[in-house]
Amino acid sequence: MSSTLEAEKPRAPTHREALWIVAAVLPTVFIAAVDQTIVAGALPSIGREFAASENLSWVVSAYLVTLTAATPLFGKMSDIAGRRVMLRAGLLIFMAGGIAAALAPNLPMLILARALQGIGGAGLTSQALTILGDIAPPKQRARYYTYFSIVYTTAGGIGPALGGFLTQHAHWSLVFVVTLPLGLASLIWCDRLLKNLPRHQKPHKLDLLGAGLIVAASSTFLFVITAGGKTYPWASLEIYVAAVASILGWVLFCLRQTRAPEPLIPLHILKSRIVMAAIGASACGWGAIIGLNIYLPLYLQSVHSMAPGQAGLHLMALMVTVNLGALMGSLASAKMERYKLYPIVASLVCIIAMAWLAWRVDNISQIEFQLVLIAIGLGFGPMAPVVTLVVQNSVKMSDLGAATSTLSFGRGLFSAVLVAAFGAVALQAIGAIGAAPIADKETAAGAFRLVFWLAAGSFALGLASFMLIEERPLQSSNSGR
Repeated sequence: MSSTLEAEKPRAPTHREALWIVAAVLPTVFIAAVDQTIVAGALPSIGREFAASENLSWVVSAYLVTLTAATPLFGKMSDIAGRRVMLRAGLLIFMAGGIAAALAPNLPMLILARALQGIGGAGLTSQALTILGDIAPPKQRARYYTYFSIVYTTAGGIGPALGGFLTQHAHWSLVFVVTLPLGLASLIWCDRLLKNLPRHQKPHKLDLLGAGLIVAASSTFLFVITAGGKTYPWASLEIYVAAVASILGWVLFCLRQTRAPEPLIPLHILKSRIVMAAIGASACGWGAIIGLNIYLPLYLQSVHSMAPGQAGLHLMALMVTVNLGALMGSLASAKMERYKLYPIVASLVCIIAMAWLAWRVDNISQIEFQLVLIAIGLGFGPMAPVVTLVVQNSVKMSDLGAATSTLSFGRGLFSAVLVAAFGAVALQAIGAIGAAPIADKETAAGAFRLVFWLAAGSFALGLASFMLIEERPLQSSNSGR
């Protein structure tokens, strides 16, 4: 059977067939993206109901921790079992976690349910991007990536508004099950429409020891940066034990990658300067965007006294402009030989706008705030499609799943760190987040000023990494790769 697979040369789908495949996986992208931000508007109500505001950041962080840790495992498994199987597995786990979160009787159970959702989420977005690599070569991939970018950023922007609306007019538990009908529909669509998905993989073996080590190492690391100084003091035994376990886990994982017959993350992928630079650019840029989507609603509630639904609606400008910027970046990368130039110039605009928001945090007008969000979105958007294209352009088709999941893993790991840092500053400063109104707006403004400077610095690091990417011509065919 394996020799048959190797001998088969996959037929490239027609444009019509590719569009149907894209249509099948776009709902999974929407579900994963909206879940990262929909909980933002519900956090104050969750804190009030469970009387546990000090640990609220775990509702967000638990999802990001497990999503990040499980992403490489899903990527490698997709190269072995196929994209359709792993996408359906991710959907089932994700929906089970959502139902458990909605029914959670207390905060610890809610956090555990969110961790389960994160495992499922690891099989959604990264698998969708890998499928995009299966159906089109890098030169033509930009036009399909536009659809992914629009859905991903739209969902991320809708999330806070939808979460705030459901919390304000119904109950916070609905934010965890509102996408359940779409998830059920996606199971049916994926089963039917992905049957003819081209398969480029060669026979693989799963490195279970490597998978276990990377899950343990990344999970304990994210526990340290999320719980340190909040759930447990930095000098506590729990933090020391977790930190030592994480360091040991990373060391053992690296040793395993040098000795495993087929490592979970192929070493030649990590040795590529293009891949590493692209991971840095993607991680720093998307980490800041995800952090803003989560904490901008809290900023508007605590500093500018907005209701949850109104605060979420104010993020629409960011959603629309990131979409528009990604569309322009996709079109430019397909037509311009020097496809890095436009994202570099746009990123400078994004950094300046982010710095402006940090400077004007306490007295910015609503119109000024919207203009800043527009500049951030148009500035970051063009970089988003290019980093994925350059990674997939630089690896063999048989390594596409591992390479794409490595990109997603790096992005998720840094995003979790940055979101935890944002939360450490913001949630500690505004104190009892469930209280309304927030009494000390000056303290909250000072905390969010630091958050926004951190975001500006993250965007700057992303630009520096992007400039290190070698500008190779995008390949026009998947054959022979």
